[in-house]
Amino acid sequence: MNLLSILLGISLASGLSVYATVFAMGLLQRFGIIHLPSTLEVVSSLPVMIVAAGPYAIEFVVDKVPILDSAWDGIHTVIRPAAGAILAYSAVGHVDPQLQLLAALLGGSLAFAAHAAKSSARAAVQVSPEPVSNWILSLVEDGLVFVLVWLVGSHPWIGLVVAVAVAILAIVVAWKLSRFFRRVLRRLA
Repeated sequence: MNLLSILLGISLASGLSVYATVFAMGLLQRFGIIHLPSTLEVVSSLPVMIVAAGPYAIEFVVDKVPILDSAWDGIHTVIRPAAGAILAYSAVGHVDPQLQLLAALLGGSLAFAAHAAKSSARAAVQVSPEPVSNWILSLVEDGLVFVLVWLVGSHPWIGLVVAVAVAILAIVVAWKLSRFFRRVLRRLA
C-alpha cells in the first residue's frame, strides 16, 4: 500500500512541479519525516536537492507572472510527465520489468493529467485582469505538492485517498477546461 500511495502521489505532484516534488522528497527524507523506498533515497543527497532547488526557485517566481508561466508550462509539457514516469519507475524498485514499465506508464500518465489540469486552469485564470488569482493558484499548487509528498510518505492510506481524489479532480478539470477552450475557439472561428 505504501508503494502504491507513493507511486500515485509523486506522479501527480510531478505533474504540478517536478522540481518541488524532488526537493520536497529529499528534504522530508533527509529530516526523517518520511521514509522513501531505497530506490528513491537518492533524492535526499545534497547534489540532487541543490539541483532541484535551483529550478524550483525559478519556477516559484515564474509561476506568478502570467505570460512567463504559460511559456514555462509549455516547456514542461514534456519534462513533467517524463519525470513522473521516471520517479514512478524508480519507486517500484527491483521488481518484474513488466511491473516497472506499467508503473512508468501510470506515473507518466498521472503526471500528464496533473500538468494538463494545471496548465488549463492557469490559462483560464490568466484572462482575469487582476493578478491575485494567479498568485493564489500558484501557492496552492506548491502547497499541494509538499502536502501530497508528506502524506504519501508518512500517512500512506490518507495519502492514497488524497492522491486518488487529486487524480480524479485533475482529469475532470483538464477535460472540462479543454471543452471550454474548444467552444471558445469555435466561436472565434
